[in-house]
Amino acid sequence: MRRFTGDRLLVATHNAGKLEEMAALLAPFGVRVVGAAEMGLPEPAETEETFIGNARIKAHAAAKATGLPALADDSGLEVDALDGAPGVHTADWAETSAGRDFMVAMTRTWAECEARAAPLPRTARFRSTLVLAWPDGNDSVFEGKVEGTLVWPLRGAAGHGYDPMFMPAGHELTFAEMDPALKNRISHRADAFARFVAACFG
Repeated sequence: MRRFTGDRLLVATHNAGKLEEMAALLAPFGVRVVGAAEMGLPEPAETEETFIGNARIKAHAAAKATGLPALADDSGLEVDALDGAPGVHTADWAETSAGRDFMVAMTRTWAECEARAAPLPRTARFRSTLVLAWPDGNDSVFEGKVEGTLVWPLRGAAGHGYDPMFMPAGHELTFAEMDPALKNRISHRADAFARFVAACFG
């Protein structure tokens, strides 16, 4: 596993919330995070049907375009009652003619559970796959997850994406009700990130 020895890491995302999480997680290592938007990079089409596949697309496109090591995350919500959907299509469920609206996505998720008369608790998990790609074409993969249940009505105003409807196992607050520092310690991204840190900074 290749160690990371630079002081600047490109995070291949246009998602401001995700970039903020990554910057906070990397801050203790003295690494400055730059986002894809800051570098003027387009968003590549995510054409794979796995989290690893889509994270690889984003990481390698960014590394090739900039000559910097690039870290990409592909993450999503898997709902057991929906046979793992929305999964890799998590962000797609939020797409509207006016842009992404996660209220639309969360409403659809709960409505589809209701349509199937899914019993409570409605178990789900967030998955995160990180791919660190190097300009020479090599990469490393780190996967994380957090188990939990869906809640309705939505709770909390912090976080982003599906956070207001996801309550992690062992907690009484949704991700959107939690202090961001707590969420960043227990999230799926934190799990994958811990594996990344152990391998590349440990």
